[in-house]
Amino acid sequence: MPVQQPLFRTETLNGTIERITFYNEENGYTVAKIKPDTRVYDAEARDGTVAVVGIMPELGTGEMVRFTGFWIDDAKYGKQFRAETCTPILPTTETGIINYLSSGIVKGIGERTAQRIVDHFGAKTLDVLDQEPEKLKDVPGLKRDLAERLARAWVENQGARQAMIFLQGYGVTARMATRIYKHYGFTTVDQVKGNPYTLADEVNGIGFVRADDIARKMGTPPDSPHRMRAGLHYALNQLARDGHVYATRPQLLRSTTEMLKLDEGAAPDETQIAPMPTPLTLDTLLIGEIAKGNIVRDDRVLAGEEAMYLPLYYDAEVGAAENLQALAAAHSRIRAAADKLDWVTFLPSIAARGDISLSPQQQSAVQAALQQPVSVLTGGPGTGKTTTLKMVIEALRDQKFVFALASPTGRAAKRLSEATGEQAMTIHRLLGYIPGEGFDQDEDNPLKVDMLVVDEASMIDLLLFNDLLRALRPGTHLLLVGDVDQLPSVGAGNVLRDVIESGIAHVTRLDAIFRQSEDSQIIANAHRINHGEAPTLDNRSKDFFFFGAEEPEEAGALLVDIVVNRLPSKFGLDPLNDVQVIAPMYRGAVGVHALNEQLQAQLNGDRRMAQRQLGGKLFRVGDKVMQTKNNYDREVFNGDIGRIYAMDFDDNQIEVVIDGRYVLYEFTEAAEELIHAYCISTHRSQGSEYPCVVMPIMTQHYMMLQRNLLYTAVTRAKQMVVLVGSRKAVHMAVKNNKVAARYSGLLARLSRR
Repeated sequence: MPVQQPLFRTETLNGTIERITFYNEENGYTVAKIKPDTRVYDAEARDGTVAVVGIMPELGTGEMVRFTGFWIDDAKYGKQFRAETCTPILPTTETGIINYLSSGIVKGIGERTAQRIVDHFGAKTLDVLDQEPEKLKDVPGLKRDLAERLARAWVENQGARQAMIFLQGYGVTARMATRIYKHYGFTTVDQVKGNPYTLADEVNGIGFVRADDIARKMGTPPDSPHRMRAGLHYALNQLARDGHVYATRPQLLRSTTEMLKLDEGAAPDETQIAPMPTPLTLDTLLIGEIAKGNIVRDDRVLAGEEAMYLPLYYDAEVGAAENLQALAAAHSRIRAAADKLDWVTFLPSIAARGDISLSPQQQSAVQAALQQPVSVLTGGPGTGKTTTLKMVIEALRDQKFVFALASPTGRAAKRLSEATGEQAMTIHRLLGYIPGEGFDQDEDNPLKVDMLVVDEASMIDLLLFNDLLRALRPGTHLLLVGDVDQLPSVGAGNVLRDVIESGIAHVTRLDAIFRQSEDSQIIANAHRINHGEAPTLDNRSKDFFFFGAEEPEEAGALLVDIVVNRLPSKFGLDPLNDVQVIAPMYRGAVGVHALNEQLQAQLNGDRRMAQRQLGGKLFRVGDKVMQTKNNYDREVFNGDIGRIYAMDFDDNQIEVVIDGRYVLYEFTEAAEELIHAYCISTHRSQGSEYPCVVMPIMTQHYMMLQRNLLYTAVTRAKQMVVLVGSRKAVHMAVKNNKVAARYSGLLARLSRR
């Protein structure tokens, strides 16, 4: 197995900037050549320079700088210093000051102008520029307007540098410091000193944990009101990440107390005057946040309890309920036409066009889609959801109604297009999402369709559902298609289940299995799992296999052997293109992280290929990677899988082939948007299908061994499923039908109509 990277030892490197070979104005990524103060023989080029790379403020030739970071061996460029922090060192000699000022550090100061300034002020030049820059007008031969421009430029430049130095002094990386300064500008130091916790709310990429670390290093006490207020919001955000739309008051106070460690008491300290805060103090701050509208309290969604919402989720829940109720109550053109149809003859006629025979359940679903403003079509694999949907589309075409098809992810939208032969797109693209601005289609600019069909509806979270409903005018029909027994959405809410249970929609649950061959076990086992029955694991079918291993390390080695050797040799499956490993957890010997490392080593372990360490991950040409967020500029979407085709170290770019398209990423963008995809989590597999799914399942996964998780993974496979692990773990998952409860008020609000 190749060494990914050694454990790096932080070092300090001082030197003078010789030249900047690359600088990215957007993110500060820099490649600099410096003359080190002390020789570094194994890293120096012929001219005695050393390469330093990393995120840093814009530097000028001749500047003296102190870097902290670590040495790396780049496959193409050799030994380089990877800078984590960058601190300019001010010169003290007159010659050094002249070189410093004329280095380009302040635009407009060349060597001759710098010489004049230093001739006038001498060694005190930098003190004068810092404290009395207006004195530049006293320099002989320096025009007044140039002196004023230089004074302003110095103040602006030094403000940025002081902010960077200030932030890096508290352990903030140059990358984050650049991001913070771009947001706050010259007020950075005052803003961060005043309340470092605003960083969590206002600066992208800096959450509560980082802000809290900065604050604590600055000496902010544990009982700071700023800290506890931020803690309340952080706790609500963390609960939202776990799927909860709101928290009960006791739950919020308990989560915040535990997260801030407010209940541990203070260590004995005679100098401490204020006592450590208590839950009562936290409750007082909560009351204040409610009064300011920063947290919303609602006592109507849960009997006997107060629900605490972040305003974003409260507004989304109320808006979604109101808009869905308006859709359900509205009269429509489709319904008016459908009520006049002779369904006894109409359904057979449209089915005959596609040489399709519809079951009574399917016929009912088609009729409901046209006669009911809001309807749901759900059911497991092989039950005919796609066939039914095709007939809905055929009926709409026959009656000349305008419709649109959408899915939450790009992969799901592509599958929907392939299955129906109609154009489908992501919900974001359908609604005209503009990064940083929101959706173009909303209540002021609604979609001009008679019906909207949304597939993989179990993946829709509350925020996206609200945005979707805002873009539908009353009179538009909404058909939600999905498998309610799969995992719920990654984001907060339980939308599909709440809509079904509320009674606001006509629900058709297809339960008859149509798509199943006699010697296939995938669909049969999926339904057995969903009904709480153990799947057949006798390895007698051609498409469902189980390999036993009781220890995680043993299971990991066996799984890798199956993917790399056995499946290709016995079934001719390509381990990269045809096989997808799906794991229940990220950690452990058979977790996502470990399996990605092992599979990368076996399937793409040639270290002679170009590679780059980005965001703690080693990316190599040939790697299988997944896009983790929608990027409309590149037209790649969350869940898209591709292969790294090339790396350009001159332009700091990675080229990835996704669905036959060549997509370019800056290194920093790749670190934020790409992950290895030899193995992915079950949640990340939703909305996709793969020829073969291989899944480790161990008793060590007990926290994640749930029926819907196993069911979701199995239903991702089109041709073959291979389980590796413990039979006991399989039975634990099948028997555990306790779907993790999510706090959501949508059902209560819909039921109050």
